Amino acid sequence: MAGSPLMTGLLAAGLVLLVAAGAVAGYAATRPDTFRIERSIRIAAPPEKIFALIGDFKNWEAWSPWEKKDPDMKRLYSGPPRGKGASYEWEGDRRIGHGRMEIAETVPARKLEIDLEFFSPMEARNKAEFRLTPEGEATHVTWAMYGTQTYAGKLISVFMSMEKMVGPDFEAGLSALKAVAEN
Repeated sequence: MAGSPLMTGLLAAGLVLLVAAGAVAGYAATRPDTFRIERSIRIAAPPEKIFALIGDFKNWEAWSPWEKKDPDMKRLYSGPPRGKGASYEWEGDRRIGHGRMEIAETVPARKLEIDLEFFSPMEARNKAEFRLTPEGEATHVTWAMYGTQTYAGKLISVFMSMEKMVGPDFEAGLSALKAVAEN
């Protein structure tokens, strides 16, 4: 019954699905090789006060948006308490996942670079950066995450926007950092 209407319909549907999958795969290949998500805020506090809140991972509990999403997450701090080599590993629910970050570079009260490693729900290695710029009595704080995108990451980005997933968390974290720093 190769010529039946049912078989013809199934072959046509299969061909449409194959073409659609090829189009998505081709489009994913054209996506950028890198990504960067960045948010900024003006905080009425000196850079030194803000740097103390971001440069010591134990202080992140006061302002990090992910700390509030899973208060039961497991935390492990290692290395020095702050500065280069300080690290923080977490393991939480499906929203938080499992990962580790380590301070890679600091310029006190100006810049903090962090190596990020995510183990689950997806594996990835990225960088995070905080830049603090004095503005009179206040400080302009920029929080960014950036890295390379594998082909799998590019394919996922066709359906899910990292900007929309992480950007709001950065905004919430910066607002909480502002509230803590200005008190």
